[in-house]
Amino acid sequence: MSTVRVRFAPSPTGYLHVGNARTAILNWLFARHSGGKFVLRIEDTDVERSTKEFEDALLEDLRWLKLDWDEGPDVGGDFGPYRQSERLHLYREYAEKLRKEGHAFYCYCTVEEVKARGEEARKRGEMPKYDGHCLHLTQDQIARYEREGRKPVIRFHVPEGEIAFHDVVHGEIRFDGHNVSDFVILRSDGIATYNFAVVVDDALMEISHVIRGEDHLSNTPKQVLLYRTLGFAIPEFVHIPMILGPDRSKLSKRHGASSVREYRERGYLPEALFNFLSLLGWSSPSGEEILSIERLVNEFTFERLSKSAAVFNPEKLNWMNGWYIRNGDRQSVIALGIEFLKKGGLIPPDREYAARCVELVLDGVEYLAQLPEKCANLIREDFDYEAREWLEKPASAQVYRKFLEKLENRIEWNGAAFRELMKEIQKETAIKGKDLWMPIRVALTGREHGPELQKIVELYGKEKCARLVRRALDQAG
Repeated sequence: MSTVRVRFAPSPTGYLHVGNARTAILNWLFARHSGGKFVLRIEDTDVERSTKEFEDALLEDLRWLKLDWDEGPDVGGDFGPYRQSERLHLYREYAEKLRKEGHAFYCYCTVEEVKARGEEARKRGEMPKYDGHCLHLTQDQIARYEREGRKPVIRFHVPEGEIAFHDVVHGEIRFDGHNVSDFVILRSDGIATYNFAVVVDDALMEISHVIRGEDHLSNTPKQVLLYRTLGFAIPEFVHIPMILGPDRSKLSKRHGASSVREYRERGYLPEALFNFLSLLGWSSPSGEEILSIERLVNEFTFERLSKSAAVFNPEKLNWMNGWYIRNGDRQSVIALGIEFLKKGGLIPPDREYAARCVELVLDGVEYLAQLPEKCANLIREDFDYEAREWLEKPASAQVYRKFLEKLENRIEWNGAAFRELMKEIQKETAIKGKDLWMPIRVALTGREHGPELQKIVELYGKEKCARLVRRALDQAG
C-alpha cells in the first residue's frame, strides 16, 4: 500500500478514555505528517453496551481535541459503512468462506463445556486450550446437537507452526502456534468477534498501519493468521507503550479522571491535553515539551516512539495546562472561565465584572474549575474570614478606622490612590509591614493570599471597598 491509511476505532460503550485519546492522537499525527488518511470507525457490535449517545459523545470529544477525520460514519468515504453494526453481512460472508475452505468449523460446545474441559487439561498439567472437540463432527453428532437446540459458533482452526510478524516499535515478534487455541470468529448470534471483525475491516478499508496500545500484542498472532488465510495484505503493526498511573500500575479511575470528558469538565484546554497525551510514549527531538499541534505534526516519526511504558503525571498535566491558560488567547480563556463561574453558582454583577475577576486570578490556576473557589470572595460580600486572627489584632481596628476616614474624602479611586492612602495610614499610625497590609487584604478578600491588592481595589471600586472594610471593623477585636 503506497498511501498511508490509519484508523481509530473506538467502541461507543462509554466516554473517550485518555488512553484511547492518546492512540487517536498518534494515529492522527502520523496520518497528517505522512499526507495520508485518518479513518474513524465505530466498533459497535457490543449491542447491549453500545449507545448512540456515547457515539455522539466520542465524536464530540475527538473534535474538541482538534482531531478531524477524512472518512467516518458522519462524513462518509469510499470504504464504508464505518460502523461495524452495518458491516455484519461482510463478517458472515468471510466466516463462511473460511469454513467452506476448511479453515474454520462449526462448534456446538457451550461455554461451560469448553471451560470444564480446559480445567481438566489444567489439572493434567496441560495448557487449557480448546481441544478440537467439534473439529471433525459426524453428521449424526451435528444432527443431535441441532435437535438439542444448540446454535453453533464458527471457530478458526489454528494451523501448526510458528507465527511471526514485525512490529515497528518492538521489532520481530514470534509466537508458537501450538499455544494459540482454535478461536471463535463468529458467535452463535451471527456477531463477529473483535479479532475477526478488525481484520476484515482493516483489510477492506486498506489500512496500511495499525497503531494501537501494546495490550493488543497478544491479539496480533490470531489476526496475522486471519490476514494470511484470507489472502489479505498484512499492515504494519505499531504497538505503542501502555500508560501507567503514577504508582506504575495500569491507569484507571483510582488515579483520578480517566476520560477526556472529565478533563473537559474540569477546565483543561484541548491544546494542553493534546500536547500532554502526545508526549506519552513519544518525544520531540528538540527535548521541548510545549509543542503546538503544527510542530507535533511536523516532527512526528515512529523512530521517536518509546518501548517503555509511559507514566501519566497529573502534576505535569496541570503545569502544562496552566501554561496554556496563561499563554493562550486571553479573551477566549476568559470567556470560558466565566462559564465555569456560572457552573460554580457564582453570579457576578455583570459580565465585565466577571471577566475582570477571572483575569485577576487566571495566572494562579491550573485548570478552570478552580476559578469559582478563586473568585468566590471577589464576587460575594458575605464571605467567611479564613484568616480571622488578623481581625482580632489590636492594630487592625486602628487601620480600618483610618482607612474609612481617608477613603471618604477620596474622589479618584484606583491603584495609585490606594497606595497613597496606605502610605498616609502608615505615616500617621506608625503601623507598617504585615500589620498594615494584611488587615486590609483580609477585609477585602477574607484570605491572606491572592491577587495584588491594588488590582483588587480597582476591581471593587470605592463603595465596595468601604462596605467590606466597615464589615471587617464591625467584627474586629
